[in-house]
Amino acid sequence: MLLYYIGFGGSNAAEIFKGDETMINAYIDPGTGSMLFAILIGIIGAAGFLIRNAVTKIKFVLTGGKGKREATEKKPLVIFSDDKRYWKNFEPICRELDKMGTDVTYMTASADDPVLDNPYPHIHGEFIGEGNKGFFKLNFLNANVLLATTPGLNVYQWKRSKNVDLYVHIAHAPNDITLYRMFGIDYYDAILLSGEYQAEQIRKLEKLRGLPEKELVLVGLPYMDDMAQRLNSDPDKGGDGKKTVLLAPSWGDTAILSRYGGKIIEQLLKTDHNIIIRPHPQSKKSEKELLDRLMAEFPDSDRLQWNFDNDNYEVLKRSDILISDFSGVIFEFSLVYDKPVIYTSPDSDWAQYDQWWLDDELWTFKTLPKLGAELTRESFEQLPEIISNCLNNPVYAENREEARRETWVNRGKGAEKAAQYLIDKVQELTKKEEK
Repeated sequence: MLLYYIGFGGSNAAEIFKGDETMINAYIDPGTGSMLFAILIGIIGAAGFLIRNAVTKIKFVLTGGKGKREATEKKPLVIFSDDKRYWKNFEPICRELDKMGTDVTYMTASADDPVLDNPYPHIHGEFIGEGNKGFFKLNFLNANVLLATTPGLNVYQWKRSKNVDLYVHIAHAPNDITLYRMFGIDYYDAILLSGEYQAEQIRKLEKLRGLPEKELVLVGLPYMDDMAQRLNSDPDKGGDGKKTVLLAPSWGDTAILSRYGGKIIEQLLKTDHNIIIRPHPQSKKSEKELLDRLMAEFPDSDRLQWNFDNDNYEVLKRSDILISDFSGVIFEFSLVYDKPVIYTSPDSDWAQYDQWWLDDELWTFKTLPKLGAELTRESFEQLPEIISNCLNNPVYAENREEARRETWVNRGKGAEKAAQYLIDKVQELTKKEEK
């Protein structure tokens, strides 16, 4: 396949040969690709600027200049979260920053985000609105450093603000950094990683796209450190003697519930195990009809439970084996809770993902067979036997430690490493401004 990559704004035009077939695709820089939205944002932004400017002048008169100073004050450190479920990723870092006396403005797009009632004096939660309303505020942000786990900066609605000095991304799962939609992290300045293989993937993408090298920092997985510490201090109280199977799928056309529907629940009920079904939070929004039908067909009983807890700690702790698809929870369950998994592989069409650019096999695909068994359409009828084999196979336990070494660096110290990096960058940028 012959691909012509057309780049604007920092990407070199490149010809990449893959296979024998010839195909011509034009990929335009995401900033150009979302031009219509940018124009709309520009119009709204101009109107907003005029309004804010008038308000600022009024405040200036009424406060003797204080209002103007507050309106233009630069925030040293900002954290942005597009959903409340990422509080678990950010809380360990926030806790460390609070210990160090560092003030943080935590901007969230969830009105019920736990950060809004957090116990840390230096962490200031702020609801900025959902969707485009929140992104509009971010597009005009004035800050030294912004940390986020949201991909797609400068690709869709969320544009880089000229008044933000450094954009930092932290991965929210211990797997390949190339599993984001295409260009997902191209416009960040620094990336906080959990494994060396992720750094290698980023460098290859940068070289292929002619991008400047980002600052790559191996910090680890602060939220998994927290989970491990919580688990170690919470002894198992035992149960009814039965094993518990957790079905925790992702969402979308290739996810387990869409692919197998009620048939997989029927297979699970053929075992003598307790069953917990925990759909992905997005399923409640995007697959409501499917969920409503399955929950009506398979209601809660003495053996089956539907779970929608915001915190997945308790349900993971109670379970003995996990069945999932292309979800980061597989690695949380396997590496933190030290238990086997059963997984399904997604369709390998990477046309929309950064992985499309690389010939290397995904670390995820190389590692999953070492941690558990794959469920396929051919083996679907044998699911009860697969569960039994996974629960009793000692090889999976041996392989989990190898995976931890590869994707979970600085175990127990991730939050401290991340917090110190952010503080150092703020100080560095502040000194530059003072010169």
